[in-house]
Amino acid sequence: MKTLVIGISDCQVSNQPDTELVTYALGSCIAVSVWDPSRRIAGLLHFMLPESSMDAQKAGATPCMFADTGIDRLFKAVAEMGAERRRLVVRLAGGAQVLDPQGVFNIGKRNYQAARKMLWKLGILIASEAVGGEVSRTVRLINEDGRFRVREGNGAEQDLPLHAPSRKEAGNGVPSVAGR
Repeated sequence: MKTLVIGISDCQVSNQPDTELVTYALGSCIAVSVWDPSRRIAGLLHFMLPESSMDAQKAGATPCMFADTGIDRLFKAVAEMGAERRRLVVRLAGGAQVLDPQGVFNIGKRNYQAARKMLWKLGILIASEAVGGEVSRTVRLINEDGRFRVREGNGAEQDLPLHAPSRKEAGNGVPSVAGR
């Protein structure tokens, strides 16, 4: 299997089924994963700050550094490969509160809110997420079957579901995958 490593402020897409997209050590940063199950097109973004208006010059040079410009770039990249927005499975991970125990800056929380806001503007529902808490995460998106594997700093690993639990499932004690 071919591995594409996504660094901080980076985004990669692939239409090769034998590809795995991975990003390491998400603290307050957020990984946005998109996958088109029909076309086997996968994309992964690792952004670190909520809004490009914080530094327009940096946003121009490194759009994937910010939620708004990075998510826009991710969706355009998968669309150029033939993915259709209506089919995309979108999952999030990261947004932890690390290196800020008193919550002075709340970067993780602000990043998460910015991602949700941007996805809402695009009319995109989040299928599942592993966000918040105080642990770093590493994520892998396997293009062949859409698995989105999240490993937390303590070694715990889980695959996030391809869809949000139905109201019936949620009402029957199905645990949430969110770590908020």
